[in-house]
Amino acid sequence: MSKGTSATDRLRHLLDQPGLITMPCCFDGLSARLIEQAGFPLTFMSGFSTSAARLGLPDTGLISYGEMLDQGRNICAAVNIPVIGDADTGYGNALNVRRTVAGYASAGFACAMIEDQESPKRCGHTRGKRVVNRHEALTRIRAAVDEREAGSDILIMARTDARHDHGMQEALWRCQAFADLGADIIFLEAPHNQDEMAQFCKTVPGFKMANMVEQGDTPLLTPNELESLGYKIAAYPLTLLSSAVRAMQEVLAALKQGKNADNLLPFTELRQLVGFDAYDEQLNQYPDN
Repeated sequence: MSKGTSATDRLRHLLDQPGLITMPCCFDGLSARLIEQAGFPLTFMSGFSTSAARLGLPDTGLISYGEMLDQGRNICAAVNIPVIGDADTGYGNALNVRRTVAGYASAGFACAMIEDQESPKRCGHTRGKRVVNRHEALTRIRAAVDEREAGSDILIMARTDARHDHGMQEALWRCQAFADLGADIIFLEAPHNQDEMAQFCKTVPGFKMANMVEQGDTPLLTPNELESLGYKIAAYPLTLLSSAVRAMQEVLAALKQGKNADNLLPFTELRQLVGFDAYDEQLNQYPDN
């Protein structure tokens, strides 16, 4: 697609292509750039990872709309691949949802995810989460779709966490209702086994996302297995954050023991990754600086 094509149109194009999209999730501009450089066509700004990396706090509704929007704007500016943004509950009533979706579109997101948890929400693979009633859940998605239809250039992902307390049938009812309202991608969080995942894919129309959380509530299936069930996107929300934390812990342990850190990215590669070489090349066009 042409370079001037919008992020939303690039995401539409990806969704229309055959096969599963493997989607590592990011939490800042650097992690997003690494995902792009590794050849992945799509990423997702994970709420869990963003809250952890930006605030050092859990994904329990502590990070605000403004902070998520600011982080997302930086992420979208750092890469050319489409970015899906975790927009939590929409941060308020129906008009808040519309403002959130409009803000995410202006920040450069290709898609915004709106969920049906009570506010403050929490990570979908932790205990203690609760969902709002059907009416409020549908109102949020209807408001998000209305904002898209009003001209915001963005897709809508609708998520339900109803499986946790209300069972699979309620979760499927909500997924179908979200699809009927016009949501572009449907996300049933935390099905408990492969049979439930298959039931979701068979029952609900449209594009569907699987959330692959290591040691989470959902079976960690391979991309081929997910594709065979009917999923379109496989998200890995914590993989990069977990691997980065483990690597930093190991380096810190070595430094604590008086050792030099090893197995590091060469400084020349790190400098190139964050853009020093490109910066200097552009600066040379202005010799008086």
